[in-house]
Amino acid sequence: MPSHKNPRWDALWQNVHLAAMNGGAYGEVPDGAIAVKDGRIAWVGRRADLPADYHANLEHDAGGLWLTPGLIDCHTHIVYAGNRSDEFEARLNGVAYEEIARNGGGIVSTVRATRAASDDALFQASLPRVCTLLAEGVTTLEIKSGYGLDLESETKMLRVARRIGASLPVRVKTTFLGAHALPPEYAGQADAYIDAVCNDMLPALHELKLVDAVDAFCENIGFSPAQTECVFQAAHRHGLPVKLHAEQLSDQNGAALTAQYKGLSADHLEHLSSHGIAAMAAAGTVAVLLPGAFYFLRETKLPPIQALRDAGVPIAISTDSNPGTSPMTSLLLAMNMACTLFRMTPQEALAGATLHAARALGMADSLGSLSVGKVADFALWEIDRPGDLAYAIGSNPCRHIVNAGVQRAPLVAAASPGS
Repeated sequence: MPSHKNPRWDALWQNVHLAAMNGGAYGEVPDGAIAVKDGRIAWVGRRADLPADYHANLEHDAGGLWLTPGLIDCHTHIVYAGNRSDEFEARLNGVAYEEIARNGGGIVSTVRATRAASDDALFQASLPRVCTLLAEGVTTLEIKSGYGLDLESETKMLRVARRIGASLPVRVKTTFLGAHALPPEYAGQADAYIDAVCNDMLPALHELKLVDAVDAFCENIGFSPAQTECVFQAAHRHGLPVKLHAEQLSDQNGAALTAQYKGLSADHLEHLSSHGIAAMAAAGTVAVLLPGAFYFLRETKLPPIQALRDAGVPIAISTDSNPGTSPMTSLLLAMNMACTLFRMTPQEALAGATLHAARALGMADSLGSLSVGKVADFALWEIDRPGDLAYAIGSNPCRHIVNAGVQRAPLVAAASPGS
């Protein structure tokens, strides 16, 4: 930590326990302090080591709360219209997914509802879901498109995602997922649709400055590796990083393809091979695990957690919040599921929702740990120890949130019928 004389800070938190997430055992500092200047961390350490001559414009007595980096939900489809609880009920009553899809259900129903919604309607439908995440200490959120599947609707989704970031105390990163599914008007013409994604949609959206990264769904029921590579090549032509829905239902070698293009992350990964793991490790590509989808789809094949650990691949955790396979708006629950279903440790789960999630968004230099120079996004928790965050089911111990150095009470999650 810097040892400048007479430091001048905008704000200081004392009487606080720190989980810095920059070392072993959560990077714990039991009786710590953290100072902010110009929205960034200016000093962090033991309270006993505070410079005697410091000045802070605002001092907070945290009352012994724990302070962590703000949580980061690095994989969501949280902007959409419509509701698919009827399909959930139908499946549990024995109706096959194929029959639901033939009757206009599945992703097509979400595409239809999202296309029909106005910007305002889509924003209002998405707001309660986002607020629920923010109430649990989320300060950074990735939002994907992919329920529009035409230029007008994909633009609308990304525009709404940007509006969420401008309207709420949350940092939003937007991801273009045009290659999510084949829209009805392109039935039987997957190559033609990928051409439209690469040559029409992406250039227009990039020109509008609506895209931070580019994603695709590489799967037997999605797009082939060759089609996915076309999307990656288009992204690179525009200087945009890539990520991928990979190896969820089968091994398509998508993770290795993502690593070949120095992708930020490969996500899902239940069917990930040793070859894919080695490629990810060499490229520094993050493994984003999505236990909500694993749970909701009642999957049985676990991601290769130990092999990822052994290879040193960073593992992030996210909600995958979406209407079809993971209608989850709790990153704390996702952390619990990562522990109970995937046998990760609570320390790994918290790192997965902070340090490694930041890396999965290409933001490791500015977010994810309590380090001098990083953005001052924090969450303060009424817990006994950091492991409590992945332990209690249905509990929300978040008491304060700090966005770029400004402390506020957590947003109250609003109810939204049909969300």
